[in-house]
Amino acid sequence: MLARSLALALTIPFACGAAFAQESADEEEEGTAGTTQLDTVEVVGSRIKRAEIEGPSPVTVITAAQIEAEGFNTVYDALNTLTQTTGSFQNELFQSGFTPNAQVLNLRGLGPGRVLTLINGRRAADYPLPYNGQSNFVNLASVPTAAVERIELLAGGASAIYGSDAVAGVINIVLKTNFEGQYLSYLTGRPTRGGAPTNNIQWVGGNTGDNWSLTYAVEYYERGEMFASERDFMDSYRDDPSVDPSAATAVQGIRLRNRLIGTGANSQVWQPGQNLASTCSRWGGDFEIDARPTGSWCGYYGYPATQAIRNSDENISGYIYGTLDITDNTQGFISLNVWDSEASTASNTQFWSVPLFYDPNFGTILDGQRIFTPNETGGAGAQRTIFNEQSVEFAVGLRGSFADNRFTWDATLSHSRYETNNDRPRFLRQNLEDFFLGQRLPGLDPVFNAYPVYQLNQDRYFNPITPAEFQALSTVVKTRADSSSSTAQFVVTGDLFEMPAGPLSFATVFELGSQEYELIADPRILPGQNVIYNLTGTGGGGERDRYAIGTEFAIPLHDTFKATLAARYDLYDDITDVDDAFTWNAGLEWRPIDSLLIRGSYSTSFRAPDMHFVFADESGFFSTVFDEYTCRNSGQTVTQCGNQTAYNYSAFGVRQGNPQLEEEEGESYTFGFVWDVVDNLSLTVDYYSVELEGVVGDISSSYILQNEADCRLGVDRQGNPVDGSSTFCQFILSSVIRTVGGPNDGRIEQVNRGPINRSYLSNEGIDATLRYTLDTDRWGNFGFQLGWSHVLDQKFAEFQNEPRESYRDDLTNFDFRSRMRGSVSWQYKDLDVTVFGTRYGSLPNWAETGRIAPYHVYNLNVGYEFTENFRASLIVNNVLDKLAPKDDTFFTYPFFWRAYSPIGREVFVRAEFTW
Repeated sequence: MLARSLALALTIPFACGAAFAQESADEEEEGTAGTTQLDTVEVVGSRIKRAEIEGPSPVTVITAAQIEAEGFNTVYDALNTLTQTTGSFQNELFQSGFTPNAQVLNLRGLGPGRVLTLINGRRAADYPLPYNGQSNFVNLASVPTAAVERIELLAGGASAIYGSDAVAGVINIVLKTNFEGQYLSYLTGRPTRGGAPTNNIQWVGGNTGDNWSLTYAVEYYERGEMFASERDFMDSYRDDPSVDPSAATAVQGIRLRNRLIGTGANSQVWQPGQNLASTCSRWGGDFEIDARPTGSWCGYYGYPATQAIRNSDENISGYIYGTLDITDNTQGFISLNVWDSEASTASNTQFWSVPLFYDPNFGTILDGQRIFTPNETGGAGAQRTIFNEQSVEFAVGLRGSFADNRFTWDATLSHSRYETNNDRPRFLRQNLEDFFLGQRLPGLDPVFNAYPVYQLNQDRYFNPITPAEFQALSTVVKTRADSSSSTAQFVVTGDLFEMPAGPLSFATVFELGSQEYELIADPRILPGQNVIYNLTGTGGGGERDRYAIGTEFAIPLHDTFKATLAARYDLYDDITDVDDAFTWNAGLEWRPIDSLLIRGSYSTSFRAPDMHFVFADESGFFSTVFDEYTCRNSGQTVTQCGNQTAYNYSAFGVRQGNPQLEEEEGESYTFGFVWDVVDNLSLTVDYYSVELEGVVGDISSSYILQNEADCRLGVDRQGNPVDGSSTFCQFILSSVIRTVGGPNDGRIEQVNRGPINRSYLSNEGIDATLRYTLDTDRWGNFGFQLGWSHVLDQKFAEFQNEPRESYRDDLTNFDFRSRMRGSVSWQYKDLDVTVFGTRYGSLPNWAETGRIAPYHVYNLNVGYEFTENFRASLIVNNVLDKLAPKDDTFFTYPFFWRAYSPIGREVFVRAEFTW
């Protein structure tokens, strides 16, 4: 049963491509009796080598052949279809985020940083730019597909084996070894709706000798950029599905307001002798009179068009792995993996919000907004942010055996490093003011005696500028960052002694590790500088050392029972309050019959605070806030205030790292079974539960502002009394700074926040997998696979002493409640066909009044082996050209939830050669 399970998991239904793509020096050999001889291997979740892939905790395996057969060009594309990735995350459609060039996963909805990513069982360096400006993660874009042998996913806590970060799960990317021969492939293709092509070249080779082996891989990958202007359903604010296109809301492309009148339609002012229509027409169709009945400004409907919906990326990677037998029972090995990338991203075109000033020509206090169209900037791609990134992962070591091969050992030194340099074009604040406002005049305004005096250059402000003038207003903001991880590890594993039901196996690990990062922001965007317009940044840097010892045992209690026990002690040497952590896990496997495995596990886990949560310098940011106090103080309810601009506006925020953070602590449970129903039919079902205490995170601005309103008004939303003089209220009130005096009197000026160990988070659900293979003499071989994950509950508490509320069905929760992936494959002589499909469960609509339908995507791969050395494939991804499910209430760009892709159908051809 175990042999069949391993063969099913690693080969069906994708063996057709694997046989052509690679010959392994340690392939399985068929015995004379038709049995399969399986070597022991180390599978993620345990350091004890074993023949069976199925253990007390569920493990998902994706092979390189499966990645190819299912139509994926990158490791990330394949991993993003795993059913366990139910959580939402920021991706390329979120170009205004802090990490628009990185690719992440959110396992179980617990956050991108709570999954441990390993390369050949070793820690990879973090992406040095923090996710959402806060936490760290591993950028999966840096993993070259050509070097991958398989990917293993353990979904659940595994800190007792691997230490910190193994909370939601562990991803282990296993690279190729012992490769024989040469393999060359070329793939090219593009979207059928239009857009830039993708090209991919892979070369993999290797040789083995009597006492040595060498495997190498080189990959070149090129993917062109795409903009929203290339998709007519998201290139304009008229694509907002919630309104009539003739009345669509536009960005105020150019406006000037008399703030002594207010902010409404009657506050708009124009050049003397000019009107709205004549001003709008000067931009050659880019600006139009706002279509709404209340419109009285030049609207710009194409504001989304300049945003990238797919980043450009050109990268080259190299991998080499070699072994040398030093003695009969000692082998040396070395591994090097390098990756170099140049990519570009692009957010919406820039704008300038004119600060309050007094103009003697108009005799009043003015403010304004000025959008810069593509014709003014030099085209859709004129404002690209360029990322130059490099990563390297190096390992060297010795391994061997002793006591007549009863025990094996492995001593490894490894180092990984990631560097990123990005150049981002932005406005210089002073250049903008000098160009449009001119020299500041003496004195202050005669009304409030608070605002500066300028004479607006009306010809420049109310007319298009040239690309050369635009460039003169701009500069390039440079951010440099790097991170590294170094580890010395020694592992001993083997069978201690025989028990009545079999050998007692063990593994012991000793680790010394060091981690560091440095984030050097352009000094002009740091808080208080005010040199770059509308952009702030953060710096930071620090290091930590860690030491660990761990052990695990596989104990055969009976012919049908096996127990596993593991424990690990981690000691941290850094400035946090982590100090040390002890974790353990236990598992049980029961095989009442040969075809059935019933299993369960319990694990404790921990996560040391992210480096940037600890070492971040003071930083600033802008975000949209809801001014609940002003809303409720006006006599309205939160619902009545809705989307009124008077209560929803941009405010400045300040945050800083916290060196007093403690570790997050977690617990994980799994219980399920693996059943070989009949030959070649396997069913796996597992229940899981993950809980986290002391989750590190910033207090959200919305939480602060809701409680500020409660504390100021003395009652909460439901009318319950609140003590405004309490310590909690004093903390909350000190976190909000409001403007005093002037037209903006009482508006939120700044919100202060930072990370603390604050909350509780949990996720529980079911994972299930069905696999079936059917071999026929006449019609060929068929393979079927179906995976499903369903979230039963999610709970959250803002602070640990608060009630834990279920939010799975909350209409503000955009995590998927379920995910499915499946495939059907057919191999007949030299022809093989694979149809792959993935299903995303329903999500709330944007208006939070209901849910939208599930979403299905299908890929098709048809391959034919023309000769023994040449094979070609036609790959069609998203065969049905499906876009996002319809949501008539999604009234903000990109007019659908970012988990869905706007690319549509893509067609590729691949040619493969072996010799």
